[in-house]
Amino acid sequence: MNPSHHQFVAHPWHGVYPFKPNFTEFSRTQCLKAFIEMTASDDVKLEIDKVSGHLLIDRPNKFSNQLPCMYGFIPQTYCHHLTAELANQDLKDRGYDTTDYSGDLDPLDICVFTDRQIHSGILAKAKVIGGLCMIDSGEIDDKIIAVLKDDAVYGNCHDINELPQPALAKILHYFLTYKEQPTLASEPTKPKKIEITHTYNNHHAIKVIQQAHQDYLNAYSTSSSPH
Repeated sequence: MNPSHHQFVAHPWHGVYPFKPNFTEFSRTQCLKAFIEMTASDDVKLEIDKVSGHLLIDRPNKFSNQLPCMYGFIPQTYCHHLTAELANQDLKDRGYDTTDYSGDLDPLDICVFTDRQIHSGILAKAKVIGGLCMIDSGEIDDKIIAVLKDDAVYGNCHDINELPQPALAKILHYFLTYKEQPTLASEPTKPKKIEITHTYNNHHAIKVIQQAHQDYLNAYSTSSSPH
């Protein structure tokens, strides 16, 4: 190889355009690109190192709780002012009497269901079917729910209501318990830091993604082109 010809790997957060320019006209069958940080077989907590773009072992999993799906983030998204405003308005519209929450300043998380065994650290084509409104330590931490494109088991799901109930129950249980620390009966019960207020459909999930993408553009002023 000519040493003058450098090879670069696109940063999975900044260097990958996640969807086509007409995302505002997102259809029930159009897909986006998700970067997969973890799979159901991983027994350590993996997350992106925001500076380098490499996967980083955050910590070993301490408990038996296990992801029921692939988990990662949507490139070029950022949960900040607009994402938080949308979530806060949605909560108020649903009758929640709450103070305004802030965004968690991370890329928008996505859960991708598939019956296939897939390794982490890859890009996957995912079809959005809904999401979870999650509050973690006083911050909005939405989880977009998707299925792998053309998946044999989940591929025909277009909305979160079409996801098998056991699959939805597993992902709800995972996020509600994965940060809990075990306590002895003699120890005081610690207040839960995580709350999932509701699920939302495909239509609202698209709005969340659009706002998170705009938050990203506002924060990073990216000029990368779709590809």
